[in-house]
Amino acid sequence: MERTGTRVFSGGIWEERYGYARAVVVGDRVVVSGCTATVDGEVQHVGDPYWQSMTAMSIALEAVEAGGLTRDDVVMVRYYVVEHRHFDQVGSAIAEVFGRVRPACTGVRVAGLVDPRMLVEIEIEAQRA
Repeated sequence: MERTGTRVFSGGIWEERYGYARAVVVGDRVVVSGCTATVDGEVQHVGDPYWQSMTAMSIALEAVEAGGLTRDDVVMVRYYVVEHRHFDQVGSAIAEVFGRVRPACTGVRVAGLVDPRMLVEIEIEAQRA
């Protein structure tokens, strides 16, 4: 991750193609764009929503840290799944990563993501208390 002023960039292919930052730092707040299990341009853990979630959260938390905050500062998690049957697996991953932090959380089923191999996309927001 690279921080340039109030913007954090991961170098991911979608950031450049679609013109957005991985995260934006606003005062004591870090807002992280949706993260998937895409690493070096390749979707990881094809067919496995749990491990795609873990990878996406790892990318998101790296952006939070680049913005100067930590996992303990996370106040909101939003996740989008393509298949209804994946809610529990994604929820288990979120509980594993954020179970002691207990941020607010919203899960939504969507028709699809930018790559059909992607099963989940995760956004997080962090705020220094």
